[in-house]
Amino acid sequence: MNDEMVIAAYRPKAGQDAAVLALIARHVPTLRAEGLATQRPVLLMRASDGTYLEIFEWKGGTASSDAAHHNPRVLAIWGPMHEACEFVSLGALPEAGHPFPHFKAVDGVVA
Repeated sequence: MNDEMVIAAYRPKAGQDAAVLALIARHVPTLRAEGLATQRPVLLMRASDGTYLEIFEWKGGTASSDAAHHNPRVLAIWGPMHEACEFVSLGALPEAGHPFPHFKAVDGVVA
């Protein structure tokens, strides 16, 4: 099985929190509809600096990730995400310096 888990970290720009949440709500459902993500439940968490962490599973791993970069339905979400937030690495989060980082669960956004 080539499926791979991914942790995406989205830091909303000033005043863009609601927009980022609305985009996150559409993200994995769109990936699934396009055959790019598995049905594994999505986890959504929030770091202390306001960054959202979305954990989901690519169907087929990097092949789906690569295909997503050419998919118009996915790009219609990713384009506005680039406008509304900054994509950050896990190492950029305040919690990254701890051996067991804790995050707040965000419920009711992604099914």
